[in-house]
Amino acid sequence: MSAFVTGDRLLRRTSRAGGGWTATLAAVALLGATAELLLPAALGRAVDTALTNGSGWSTATACALVLVLICVDTLSDLATGLGAARATAGLRRHLLRHLFALDVRATRRHPVGDLVGRLVSQAADAGQAGNALVLAAVAIVPPLGSVVALTIIHPALGITLLAGLTVLTVLMRAFVTDASAVTASYQRELGTIAGRLLESLNGARTIAAAATTHREQERVLATLPTLNQYGHRGWTLLATASARTAAVAPLLNLSVVAVGGYALTAGWLTPGQLVAAIRYAALGTGLGGVLATLNHLVRSRAGAHRLAEVLTQPAAPTGTRPLPPGGGTLRLRAVSVYTDDGQPILDRIDLDVPAGCTVAVVGTSGAGKSTLAAVAGRLHDPDAGDVHLDGVPLRHLDPAALRRAVGYAFDQPVLIGATIHDAIGLALPTESATPPTATTPAVLAATRAAAVDDVVERLPDGYHTPLAHTPLSGGETQRLGLARAFTAERLLILDDATSNLDTATEHRITQATTAHTDPRTRLLITHRASTAAAADLVAWLHTGRLRGLAPHHQLWADPDYRAVFTPTSSQP
Repeated sequence: MSAFVTGDRLLRRTSRAGGGWTATLAAVALLGATAELLLPAALGRAVDTALTNGSGWSTATACALVLVLICVDTLSDLATGLGAARATAGLRRHLLRHLFALDVRATRRHPVGDLVGRLVSQAADAGQAGNALVLAAVAIVPPLGSVVALTIIHPALGITLLAGLTVLTVLMRAFVTDASAVTASYQRELGTIAGRLLESLNGARTIAAAATTHREQERVLATLPTLNQYGHRGWTLLATASARTAAVAPLLNLSVVAVGGYALTAGWLTPGQLVAAIRYAALGTGLGGVLATLNHLVRSRAGAHRLAEVLTQPAAPTGTRPLPPGGGTLRLRAVSVYTDDGQPILDRIDLDVPAGCTVAVVGTSGAGKSTLAAVAGRLHDPDAGDVHLDGVPLRHLDPAALRRAVGYAFDQPVLIGATIHDAIGLALPTESATPPTATTPAVLAATRAAAVDDVVERLPDGYHTPLAHTPLSGGETQRLGLARAFTAERLLILDDATSNLDTATEHRITQATTAHTDPRTRLLITHRASTAAAADLVAWLHTGRLRGLAPHHQLWADPDYRAVFTPTSSQP
């Protein structure tokens, strides 16, 4: 399904997401429109009554209608704000759930800054859909009601107003068409700038070290002139539409007044009816609010389409099967992964990793090592082939069971959680009966295995020190990432996860990850001959193919295998 169709469906669904507040807005706005239509008639009746020395009920009715309009304005503001807040919150939850359901390849197609922009700005625009649709629908009532009322007063008055409103409708339709395209382009360019800005902020130290701040500013803001053009075009369209409306509306108002004045002199109208006709003419031609509502609707539709571009990407299917008893046997069969343009990253990989075995995955840069690690624990699915853990295809496993069974550690880990304990135990099930200050035994064991327990114990609140207030070196962060992986039950996948460690710490962790006393299966992505030598088997990748699977000392006889490592590598 196209993003365009999904965007319109999302817009309709969002218009209902405000729930009771949107319904309240509709009722209140309709009450206000009705009061606006009744007020001119009440004023006209009050004038005729005053001229004939009649009762004051018409004046009291007009005052009551004015009071109703005041209350309507107050309630409309309340319902508008709360309804939009509810709808926007629902949209953001929906988008976040979908983003987390996508595999890593899908999310990488969008810069993080662009996704944040969609989540914050475009979701807020789309969240106004319910308000915009309700107000746009109700905004039609006063002009149409004015035509009916003027026709009742005298048909010539209704025909005059209807002819002018037809011209204004054509002008507004042209505005909606042009503004929709401009707003969508503006939001797209804004997302590009946001994506580049976040990249630059993440690389601030590199930029400062290279003294390229000015050049980076130019790169981030390279599309600013284009953004300015779209913004200028958008405001120009709105101003032009407002100017046309402002030009046509007074002429139309004067036309109704002229016809009404002639009708009064001809004796077709009473003075009170002329007053009412003038008020209905002003009400029917007061389309400034309609134009503003249409502008909000255009922004909501453009925002919904931007969200739909992400939501139309299929989420990774989730399984429901639990893991059977087993020790972490990993099996890859005819696994292939391709780039977006169809080039193979992994090409028909067959790999068997026995339970409890340590396999080092080596290869030159671009050989497919990290991609193999990603599919081995289902960070994303292969484009062809299957990956099994203890006999069950990963795509059929319950996600919670999979994440408890498989632990990942990366070369540049990102720690997530309120405290150090939360960051390490991220994949552990939450026990409701556990006190918030308790330390899980699995977390303690993982920090010891990652040689980071001494660092944590020196912190002011130990394992419950707030993560945001904990200064960590690159090596300490990497060890905490390792500890998070070590809480897994069956399979450890370490993707160059010791690159920032000193030699002594790395040796200690390598011993822990390759120890045969650990029953878990281990997949180690490495560039180091010493790590490969400590493993039970080495999977040698070359241009996406599995070139060899054997112990390190057997592969070392091949000069091409030796060339995988640094020139100074020697047989350990």
